[in-house]
Amino acid sequence: MAINADTLKRMVPITLFNRGQATKIFDRVKAEGQLVVLRNNTPEAIILSPDEFTRMTETVEDYRLLLLAQQRLANNNEANAISEAEVMRDLGITEADLEGAGDVEIE
Repeated sequence: MAINADTLKRMVPITLFNRGQATKIFDRVKAEGQLVVLRNNTPEAIILSPDEFTRMTETVEDYRLLLLAQQRLANNNEANAISEAEVMRDLGITEADLEGAGDVEIE
């Protein structure tokens, strides 16, 4: 683990938990996003706020999807491509159907 000034500020000895200061530590996690827990002066664990955990997992998933998209683009074979008109015809969808569908929210 690379240690910089920001990382040093976020280090918390595990003994603070034993001294009943968990509430203060969790307040810091909520404010700062993450803390490094030290045991015997060695980084042992990282505590993340729920927001920081969500942000990090979404970043990893976005990166995974980016790599997949890049792989698909690299392997793209235009000979196998199907035009939008062909897809719509095969599915029995018309332009009027699309116009009448309105907005769709995708989560």
